Amino acid sequence: MAQVLLETRRQTKSKSSQKEKGATCQAAWQRRKEREARRRQQEEEKERKRALAKALKAQRPGECQKYITVVLDPVLLQMEGGAEILKALQAANYSCVVENQAVPCSITWRRKTVSPQVEEVDEWTEEPNVLVLLRLEEFLSMVHNYKQEAKGCTEGQKETLQSYAARVMEKMPGKILALALAGVENYFRSLRSRSKKRLREPAVIGNQEEEQRKQRKKRVKDSGLEITRMNVEEALVDLQLSKRVQVSFFDSWEELGEYVTMFSKAVAEAPFKRARENTGFSFYLEKQWCGGVKVDSSGKGLLEVWKRQIQQFNRVSREMAEAIVSAYPSPQLLIQAYSRCSSEHEKENMLANIPVHRGDGVTATSRRIGPELSRRIYLQMTSHDPDLCLD
Repeated sequence: MAQVLLETRRQTKSKSSQKEKGATCQAAWQRRKEREARRRQQEEEKERKRALAKALKAQRPGECQKYITVVLDPVLLQMEGGAEILKALQAANYSCVVENQAVPCSITWRRKTVSPQVEEVDEWTEEPNVLVLLRLEEFLSMVHNYKQEAKGCTEGQKETLQSYAARVMEKMPGKILALALAGVENYFRSLRSRSKKRLREPAVIGNQEEEQRKQRKKRVKDSGLEITRMNVEEALVDLQLSKRVQVSFFDSWEELGEYVTMFSKAVAEAPFKRARENTGFSFYLEKQWCGGVKVDSSGKGLLEVWKRQIQQFNRVSREMAEAIVSAYPSPQLLIQAYSRCSSEHEKENMLANIPVHRGDGVTATSRRIGPELSRRIYLQMTSHDPDLCLD
């Protein structure tokens, strides 16, 4: 009987030990599973942060150009200075492709989208800008047509800068159009030299020479290329007002190539600049505020911080802030000055008579800080009411 009891206890103890061992193994397996899950989660988080950092880096100046492709129309490369433009872009390390565009002689841009997601998928988006390069002859012809149209000479539907811009916008909807060409100044110089040459000619003798001159003058007018600077300016003003399109002029194709390179850089950096300017703080009065003020260990920069704090008040100009900072170079000195005043009225008007100077020379003006701003600054510096309205 005793042996049976011992055997029963031994079996019960063995079963209990097996259950405990099984529970221990199950807990260890569960802990290992949780550790693996946390490790995978940490690795995924690291990958997400790495992808986000890569996406942000792709927008920074110096990096964003690597994700831009310049698309050139093949007709552009057949122009006189097309090779100069391509050479300038390649010298600036821009990726260039030649593809047929909706508008001849146009340049567009594509951006490789760097997604903050872990999976890398190459996606390209079209930038909203288009730059069209005009030949000098067609530009002068369109200005001439505008000149004739302004005079009321409407023989047929001849293309002007305005109608050309409208046609381009129709073919490439949603694009921001810009026009550029080279050689306009050379054309005006040739006109001046031609005019001076005619003035140096001797007086006309005989009807034959007079008739020849009239015929030459008529041929020049009929060609539509005798365009004055005033004609060009009138056509450009009308173009800017009606279509909001500007035309850039350059003396040479080399300068035009540099301009295309600068234009490409501006397109590449546009998202970064938009994000930087979208600060969301209405009290930023200057662009330099986006970078803040650097203060070193010696205290250099604190004066600028104090001046900008004063500029955060409504209706406070840079000159007004500089006048107050010149009188009281730190907040502590201003508080000490308030403590020396004998009455509340004196404290509120302590800054009122500080002179504010604007401009230099004959255009210089002078005024005072005034009691209203003096009172607001006093309340800001001394009041303990968090709900106090200064205006």
